[in-house]
Amino acid sequence: MIGNAVVIPDDFARRMGGFGDGAGAAWLTRLPAILTRCIERWSLRLDPPFPLSYNYVAPAWRGGEPLVLKVGMPDPGLAREIEALLHFDGRGVVRLIAAEPELGAVLLERLMPGSPLSRLGMERDDEATRIAAEVMLRLRRPAPEDHQFLTLRGRASGLRDLRRRFDGGTGPLPARLVTRAEALFADLLASSPAPMLLHGDLHHANILAAGREPWLAIDPKGVVGEPAEEIGAWLVDRVHDAPTAAEARRRLLAMCDQLAEELGLDRARARAAALVRAAISALWSIESGASGSASSNRCVALLAAAQL
Repeated sequence: MIGNAVVIPDDFARRMGGFGDGAGAAWLTRLPAILTRCIERWSLRLDPPFPLSYNYVAPAWRGGEPLVLKVGMPDPGLAREIEALLHFDGRGVVRLIAAEPELGAVLLERLMPGSPLSRLGMERDDEATRIAAEVMLRLRRPAPEDHQFLTLRGRASGLRDLRRRFDGGTGPLPARLVTRAEALFADLLASSPAPMLLHGDLHHANILAAGREPWLAIDPKGVVGEPAEEIGAWLVDRVHDAPTAAEARRRLLAMCDQLAEELGLDRARARAAALVRAAISALWSIESGASGSASSNRCVALLAAAQL
């Protein structure tokens, strides 16, 4: 908002207009009224939004206090994000200031300077991975007894759905890799330690430089599982930037082993959890209409090649 005018960027409008089966276009028509209600409800002044894909996220001011307003299409994921932020209570993660779930709106503290960890670059992977491990440790806490969070069992149900979808086959994914992921998934479930509340999508763009703590996470998905599950998103996010497959494999295994050491995890278990997450990421890409993202498929292949 500049003055009293709500700003909806053209590229955001085009993207959301084509999202879903008309759901994005319908939500887009309601967005100006939703933003106006948030502005009035929380006494905000908005700056133009950040250039993001499927959520309207804008710097906000309440008096002299810098905040962030995030508005998305209401869904169960938003409810889990709010619940996760409440449970983390600012420890290792951005603080939740207020929420209006029926509007799909959350008001958050603004992290300053807010630069993402991805800006460190591939040549500083060791440092970035160390920082990620510190954030993971800060976030780690026992899972609440009653919750609506996703679980490893629930998230990996796609491994079973894939077989049903392709009449017992594995579609665009190599059968050997899917079979390996299924076996590792069964082993992880059979020997899982006490469940913890995890971020669930902790990659380089979801860790920002901050003032209250050196680095803080944003956008928690809210997942209950074992600590080894947290590292998968980090690896999948990073592997596609390597110039060659051999270099990607070296970096991926080095980061996985570094995280296992810094988080106090069994190395083989950490690698197994990473492979399962990579397979799930590839399945999500298939479900979204792609044949599996390049980074997810590459991560699956590299981890399998390492004979995990």
